[in-house]
Amino acid sequence: MAHYGYLEKLGLAFALALLFYIVKCIVNVVYTYVIGPVVNKVDFKSKGKWALVTGSTDGIGKEYAKELAARGCDIVLVSRSMDKLKATATEIQNDYKVNTKIVQADFSEEGIYDKISKEIADLEIGTLVNNVGISYSYPEYFTDIADWENTVTTMIRANMVSVTRMTGIILPDMVKRGRGVVINIGSGSSLIPSPLLTVYAACKAYVDKFSEGIDMEYNKKGIIVQCVLPGFVCSNMSGIRRASLLAPTAKTFVKSAISLVGTTSKTVGYFPHAIFVNTINSIYGMSGRFAVWLITRSMENTRRKALKKYKNKREKNIA
Repeated sequence: MAHYGYLEKLGLAFALALLFYIVKCIVNVVYTYVIGPVVNKVDFKSKGKWALVTGSTDGIGKEYAKELAARGCDIVLVSRSMDKLKATATEIQNDYKVNTKIVQADFSEEGIYDKISKEIADLEIGTLVNNVGISYSYPEYFTDIADWENTVTTMIRANMVSVTRMTGIILPDMVKRGRGVVINIGSGSSLIPSPLLTVYAACKAYVDKFSEGIDMEYNKKGIIVQCVLPGFVCSNMSGIRRASLLAPTAKTFVKSAISLVGTTSKTVGYFPHAIFVNTINSIYGMSGRFAVWLITRSMENTRRKALKKYKNKREKNIA
C-alpha cells in the first residue's frame, strides 16, 4: 500500500476539493437552467387574474408583459408615455386575446402612488413586475453628472422609491390571498465593480437587498419573490442595438429569466450573464486593482465616445 507524504496528501485534498467544487457548480447550473424551470414551473394566472408591469412599453418590461399575457394573465401596463401605453395595450390584446388596463405615471415624480393605487384598487393582481428604472445617459464620474441634483433624485425615485412603493401597494392583498409573485428588476452592475455608474449601481444594490428581505419575510406566506440582475440587454436604456451572446434581445433575456421564477430568488436571469459576472468577480478576487482598472478604462472609453457624440450633435444643431 502506497504511503503518501504531507505534500502528496495536501495535493490530493486540494484536487478532491476542486473536483467537488466543479461538480457542485455543474449541478447548480443544470438544476437552475434545465431541471428547475421544469419541476418548479409557475402558473402565473393561478396567482391572480392580473399582472402589473411598470416601465412596460419598451425593452425588458414590455417583454415581461407579453410573456405574462402569453401565460393567460390580463395585463396592467404602467408607464410614462400615453401613446406607447395605448400601442402596447393594443398589441397585447390583439396577439394574446387578454384584457389590458393602462395607467399613465412618471416614476421620476412624486405624488403618483395614490393615483396608481386608486386605478388598480379593484383588480386581483397576482404578479407584480417592478421593472421601471433609469440609468445614466452615459458613464460619468459622480461629481460630474450633468444636472446633478435632478439626475440623482430621478434615479433614486425611479429605481428605489418605485420598487418600494409599488410593492407596498400590491403585496398586502397578495398576503391576504396567500399567493402572489413579485419580480424586481435590478442590475448586474450591483454585483460587480461599477465605477462611473456609482449611483445607478447603488440604487440597484438596494433593489437586491430589498428583494432578499421581502422574500425572507413573505415566502412562508405563499409569496414568490425574485430579484433579476441582468447584464447587457438590447434596449433603449442600454443603447445597445445589435444582439450578441452577451447582449441578447429583451425577448431572449425575458424568456430565460421568467422560466427561473420559483427556482431561484436571485438570478442574473441568463446563463451567459452568469459567466460574465463570475468572470469579472474572479478577476476582482485575484487582483482587485487590475479589475477596477480594466472596468474603469472600459467605462472611460464609453464616456469619451458619448461626449464626442453629444459635442458633434450640439455643433450640428448650432450650425
